[in-house]
Amino acid sequence: MQSLTWARTILSIAIVVGAVGVSAADDYESWQVLRNPFPSTGGGGIMIDDYNPVVVGTKCVTNFRAIEPGGKTYHNIVEFDAVESHGGILCTNGAWRAADGSSAGTTPLRVFMKNGVVRRSP
Repeated sequence: MQSLTWARTILSIAIVVGAVGVSAADDYESWQVLRNPFPSTGGGGIMIDDYNPVVVGTKCVTNFRAIEPGGKTYHNIVEFDAVESHGGILCTNGAWRAADGSSAGTTPLRVFMKNGVVRRSP
């Protein structure tokens, strides 16, 4: 019987620690404010500019430019799932595509919007 009590106690502690860990990882209001331009998550010195997501139904969308170090510019569109979270909107599961249809991909970037402030994931 005592081992069952210990097992319940350990399980309760694990649940609390797990909940705190998830909460700390998703402290969206601690993310930095999104400022244009910013480095691409894909690296290579590419900068992202004109990134101004808005919520349209169940999606966050924006047109944007990807600018290579030499100045060549690519016009793109990104669409995220818009999820209500922590009193704001979390834009997650992003998929981008070139405006001319020549390429497409996904992005690990997440965006959080609340009270007119747009923040980007670390």
